[in-house]
Amino acid sequence: MLAKGRRVDGKGETVPANYAFGPLEDDSIIKHRLLTRTTTTRGEPPLKKLQKKFTAFALEVEKEADNYGDCERLAKAFLQELNTFEIPLLKSKAVIDANLREKENFNDLKDEINQQILQAQADIEDLKRQLEESKIERKHKEECESIRKLVAMQPPRSETQKVITELEKEIAMLGAENTASSRTLELRKKQFALLLHVVDELQNTIEEEQRSLVEELRNAVDDHNKSGVEDGSGGPEAMAVD
Repeated sequence: MLAKGRRVDGKGETVPANYAFGPLEDDSIIKHRLLTRTTTTRGEPPLKKLQKKFTAFALEVEKEADNYGDCERLAKAFLQELNTFEIPLLKSKAVIDANLREKENFNDLKDEINQQILQAQADIEDLKRQLEESKIERKHKEECESIRKLVAMQPPRSETQKVITELEKEIAMLGAENTASSRTLELRKKQFALLLHVVDELQNTIEEEQRSLVEELRNAVDDHNKSGVEDGSGGPEAMAVD
């Protein structure tokens, strides 16, 4: 027997329910009631009552007397008790069949749920992969957006192309000037080399002329000295030639 919890008036507190039987005792009581078809703890069990009805009918039948009325009465009482005992059995059988069907449905539902769990796990893995791909794609988009902003900060292409064209023209002019300067430098080198050659030739010519002049002067001095000796006149002193 169970004692339900009750609320204490004026305090708002609930007294915890006290159970007359423990879990193990409850299991044994429920098992006994199912086997004996006893619904309450009071009164005689239906199986025992059925046994008594059958025993009374059997004993009455075994009597060697004119007791057909009593036998019929006891038989009807036994059949009535048997019907009364059979109805709960039929109900129990119906409940068992329903439980078996419910168990099959539960197993089918369990298999379906397991399949759904596996599918959900596969979907989760797929979503994780898609999430990683989305992260990578988002990172690329952010990088592209940064590059786009940098490009937007740059001047238009027409202006850049104009600047490039001007720079190309300037480079071409500088190249032409460099070529002309190189040609002028080569010409100046050749002229300078020619000038050095002319100066060298002129210097050699001057040296040759100087040597020839000195040689002629020496020859003239020698000739003069010879002619003075031959005269013996003791004329003026020989002319000194530097």
